Amino acid sequence: MDGLMMEYPLTLPRILERASRVFARKEVISLVGDTTHRYTYGNLYGRVLRLMDVLRDLGVGKGDRVATFAWNHFRHLELYHAVPALGAVLHTLNIRLPPEQLAYIVNHAEDSLLFVDESLAKPLAAVAGQFRTVRNYIVMSDQPGATTGLPQPLDYEALMAGAQEKERFPDLKETDACGLCYTSGTTGNPKGVLYSHRSMYLHSLMCALTDTMGLSERDVVLPIVPMFHVNAWGQAYAVPLVGASLVFNGPFLQPQHIVRMIAQERVTLALGVPTIWNGLLQYLRQAGGDISSLRRMVVGGSSVPRAMIVAFQKEFGVPIIQGWGMTEMSPVGSTMHLTRRMEDWPEAKQFDALAKAGIMLPGVEMKLASENDDALPWDGETKGELLVRGAAIASSYFRNEQAREAFTADGWFRTGDLASIDADSVLTIHDRTKDLIKSGGEWISSVDMENTIMACPGVLEAAVVARPDVKWDERPVAFVVRKEGAALSAQAILEAISAKFIAWQLPSLEDIQFVEQIPKTSVGKFDKKALRARLVAPA
Repeated sequence: MDGLMMEYPLTLPRILERASRVFARKEVISLVGDTTHRYTYGNLYGRVLRLMDVLRDLGVGKGDRVATFAWNHFRHLELYHAVPALGAVLHTLNIRLPPEQLAYIVNHAEDSLLFVDESLAKPLAAVAGQFRTVRNYIVMSDQPGATTGLPQPLDYEALMAGAQEKERFPDLKETDACGLCYTSGTTGNPKGVLYSHRSMYLHSLMCALTDTMGLSERDVVLPIVPMFHVNAWGQAYAVPLVGASLVFNGPFLQPQHIVRMIAQERVTLALGVPTIWNGLLQYLRQAGGDISSLRRMVVGGSSVPRAMIVAFQKEFGVPIIQGWGMTEMSPVGSTMHLTRRMEDWPEAKQFDALAKAGIMLPGVEMKLASENDDALPWDGETKGELLVRGAAIASSYFRNEQAREAFTADGWFRTGDLASIDADSVLTIHDRTKDLIKSGGEWISSVDMENTIMACPGVLEAAVVARPDVKWDERPVAFVVRKEGAALSAQAILEAISAKFIAWQLPSLEDIQFVEQIPKTSVGKFDKKALRARLVAPA
């Protein structure tokens, strides 16, 4: 027997329609050089209608892929809403990808239009000759007419000025595709994840929940996480859904600009990867700044050092919510909050808990699997590969049947993360399976060692990878960046971490290497592939 309820498709235009009616005066603020651009959700709605008209005139139809190559700002937000509202697919391109991967992704997706920031047009033009399907380039700029090097570029604002502001929404099914993101491609070609309206709507609701990000109309949200990477962790939809204000920092990722926007706009929630917040922490300690409006920070993308969680809480009164997820998960899968039972724990034990990946979101199921895909117990000790399934998790990759091995026969997605889950359902990510170090037949977690080293006084950053070893198969090598002015020796690091790691796990003194900086991937994670290349490169 079916229930007698209305058919109400969960589609993205409903989010913006609600925001424009219920929260019409709430603001979207973008940092543009030394000034800020401001408008409201009511203004956003009108401009999205105009942009839909522009897209129609440029021949965009249902299912067409429309690419963006842009920073975080109001025009990018307009595309986030206008493209899916037409039934087309928004394809956000990672602006930091190497040219060969960028060309592969655009051609594989068969993008028809490409919207690009003027500041990014010249590097894009260098590879645009390899794009086989892009028929129009639309340049987003406050100063039209600049030389871009792109073939016959169109001007975003000129097109918008000639467009009509009429409500003409096509009929959409909630199963229609709305967005496309590609994985980082650390092994083989990048793989496309094709989101649906339903999955993105549900993911927005999941993100807004109190024990996820706790979004509400009272918030002012600053997503430092880029809109060109996994949907800015869902903020382009989740924030308008609840009517919170949105703040965009554009290309200005330096700590002084982040502090400025937090203080100026009284930001209550900020989101980004650990490297961003580590830089902010050092800046605040040296130069000061007002972040008193912040009620919490969501940090993810890679493991959050316990020392950072302690520092922001104790020195600035800002709690960190650690999040875990993947492109294939839309991307948020779990977040870590202290439960009522944990509030009675000693402070040190609470911080230990906060350094974990957390509890799965509603709509997400997890299990640990052995090498034979047998289910493993949730006892906090047993480690296995983490498998997931749920309402906002990919079931396959876009046009890539060769990647079916990433999914089990019964529909679970293999994350590639080595994890454990305790009796309270708290998830701990121990490492990426490809980053584990196997020494003498036993495993060493690079993530655990990195976090322990970064807790040492005088350490700014640390990354641990494996080097080949004739006797032991692999041995750990730690690349360490000292804080400015710190007199720190390899022996001091070795002594500091020896309390947590037994003798055979410890790197040798020669394998603790001090460097000026650690290379980062396009999304701000440590580039371990580049570090491994250093270890095998000819002397």
